[in-house]
Amino acid sequence: MRDYYDARADEYDDWWRGTGLFADRDRPGWAGEVISSDQSERMLAVARGRVPGGRFVRADAFALPFSDAALDRVFSGHFYGHLAPAERAAFLGEARRLAPELVIVDSALRPGVAAEAIQERTLNDGSRWEALKCFFTADGLLAELREAGCGSGSPGAVGGGGAGVTGATVFAGTRFVAVRVPLR
Repeated sequence: MRDYYDARADEYDDWWRGTGLFADRDRPGWAGEVISSDQSERMLAVARGRVPGGRFVRADAFALPFSDAALDRVFSGHFYGHLAPAERAAFLGEARRLAPELVIVDSALRPGVAAEAIQERTLNDGSRWEALKCFFTADGLLAELREAGCGSGSPGAVGGGGAGVTGATVFAGTRFVAVRVPLR
């Protein structure tokens, strides 16, 4: 997967924080610095062009170079849906180590599309790669995250209301879904 996404950097919208597609967007209520991270230097080069003055860190999503509780929020854009179950658990563990909140944006499950598939992808250079791709409903993604121990809620957690908050749908569209869950 690493080689595939490195080769595809110039044509791909966002890989985790990747090319910075979401880094320059308005984030109402989200104050502070945005740090974009990707394992691919080519992805980060694209991001630097999109978000001048941003902070970019080349790193592995499963072992990020930040101290425990260093972040306010982990944001994952079109990354989670490429992970196998064991990788999802590792990613959630790393997110939990770093921040009290997780936001995931990923591809929406649509009629006629399998929820999970190995897709062959052809890059602009003609090379072919296989990639796991999962599609989600917002409710299904929230349920999966809850089952993994996210969204247990605490006073002041996402969505307000204190204890028992289990996360929220931010967006449920035909092309993508977005959810927020407390991690602690």
